[in-house]
Amino acid sequence: MKKIIGILLAMCLLFALAVPAFAAGDKTLKIWVPDATKSFTEEQVAKFMEANPEYADYAVTVEAVGEGDAASNVLTDLEAGADIFNFAQDQLARLVAAGALIELSDENAAIVAEENDAGSVAAATMGDLVYAYPLTSDNGYFLYYDKSVISDPSTLEGVVAACEAAGKGFYMEINSGWYQPAFFFGAGCTLTYDTDDTGAFKACNIDYASDAGVAALKAMIALAKSPAFHNGSSIGNATNVAAIVDGTWDSSAAKELFGENYACAKLPTVEINGTPVQMSGFGGFKLLGVKPQTEDEKLDLCDKLALFLSSGEAQLARFKAAGWGPSNLAAKADEAVQADAALAALGEQLAFDIPQGQYPGDYWSLATALGDSVIAGEFDSLDDAGLLAQLQTFQDTCIGYAK
Repeated sequence: MKKIIGILLAMCLLFALAVPAFAAGDKTLKIWVPDATKSFTEEQVAKFMEANPEYADYAVTVEAVGEGDAASNVLTDLEAGADIFNFAQDQLARLVAAGALIELSDENAAIVAEENDAGSVAAATMGDLVYAYPLTSDNGYFLYYDKSVISDPSTLEGVVAACEAAGKGFYMEINSGWYQPAFFFGAGCTLTYDTDDTGAFKACNIDYASDAGVAALKAMIALAKSPAFHNGSSIGNATNVAAIVDGTWDSSAAKELFGENYACAKLPTVEINGTPVQMSGFGGFKLLGVKPQTEDEKLDLCDKLALFLSSGEAQLARFKAAGWGPSNLAAKADEAVQADAALAALGEQLAFDIPQGQYPGDYWSLATALGDSVIAGEFDSLDDAGLLAQLQTFQDTCIGYAK
């Protein structure tokens, strides 16, 4: 009997030695980033782990999941979702409402606020709480153009006229809730939503149904009537193009298409009631979020690693590796970042934009319908009163999304 007990004890000891040290608790950590930064992130994680040997018993894996899909995947299965993940700032409200993000500690929130530009900090904030780490300030739009066709990109009317004269196309996606506000915000209109700390929409601030809104809508109609106009925002899908309102994500394609005539500028001015006003729009941001954890040690690791991956040093390295535009103030001031033509144009434009806050999903469909009506010529015969009525319906519907 003693021999049997001894054998069993020996087997138990061997089994215990064979089980990884993290079996007693969750010592695995999963990170989701877009494919373009997967290798970069793996290198940064290795650098962090080498500098923090106290976490050597954690197994950290990096998986390629785009920021456009990460939020939906996390919300579909929170338990199986990544512990740290990239996402676009317009997903913040959904993630907070679902309990998929943990707010930053006071210490980390203070670091984020001090080291990043105001727009990215606002994008990471819900109510009075900071829920994410800013990664970029590069999600906005500006003008790419062929400088052999367009000598002066300062006015929309001049840009379109140059395109018409050359038989070239001007591209802008006016049936998009992302690009369309360039006209309305430029005219001085407002369209934002207030949310509570849970991410629920509680109020809509909008004044599209106004003289300024009518003037903005008339400017959109005038653009859509131009023979040079094409509704679109992807330079990869554009043909015979001389100018396009697009973002930094298409800078490589724009350089290849325009070659030595490649040029960038902030959005032009547009005439509103005979007066040129600067076109505006949304400034967008990429964020890094941390999922709530059940173990304090793992949460501590997640927070430290997320802070490291979003630091100025990491943001500058990410710019050099993948072209992402930093939100960190020190990284933005780097000579290489300042010398990037697309980022310089975007940086100039962002001074006239508003940070994209949280918008109901139905808003985007509503904005598409408004733009589709403009493109189809459905408003061409309407006078100011008729256009105002259309905008009143749009405005009332937007307000209804927050009730």
